Amino acid sequence: MEKKKKEIVNMLLNQDLGEKDEEEIIDLLVDSPISIDVDKESDEKMTFGDKVADKLSEIAGSWTFIILFSGFLLFWVILNGVIMTKAIDPYPFILLNLLLSCLAALQAPIIMMSQNRHAKKDTIRNKNDYRTDLKSELILEQLYEHIDELLENQQKILKYLEKKDQK
Repeated sequence: MEKKKKEIVNMLLNQDLGEKDEEEIIDLLVDSPISIDVDKESDEKMTFGDKVADKLSEIAGSWTFIILFSGFLLFWVILNGVIMTKAIDPYPFILLNLLLSCLAALQAPIIMMSQNRHAKKDTIRNKNDYRTDLKSELILEQLYEHIDELLENQQKILKYLEKKDQK
């Protein structure tokens, strides 16, 4: 009688395996695909907020953003500090500081949301790699057993042929 997958996984985790159990696990893992496309699965589950967070993180972490934002800051300082006699934001640039604080207050959580999502994706990828490695290891063990059987049979055949030649 074949055991439920949950029981087999629990036995695997607890290392409470008998010979028959090991064979069932090998059959289960070898016969069924366990690899998943983490990127595809993750992209299918993305919400609108996830997509916006990723896009904003991509933009905010680019050289284009850094250069354009540096240009904006330079323009602001030159406009309000040098060119305009009645500046909107005179020298200590309090309005500019407020804008920068608001930008940082919004930008940091958005970037963190994107990083958290990528960390979850990496965790799924690591679990998938572990399952794939486990499957490969079990297949290799099964192949080694088959090779050992073949070698034993070959030795038996050679001994049989030697005995037959001696007669």
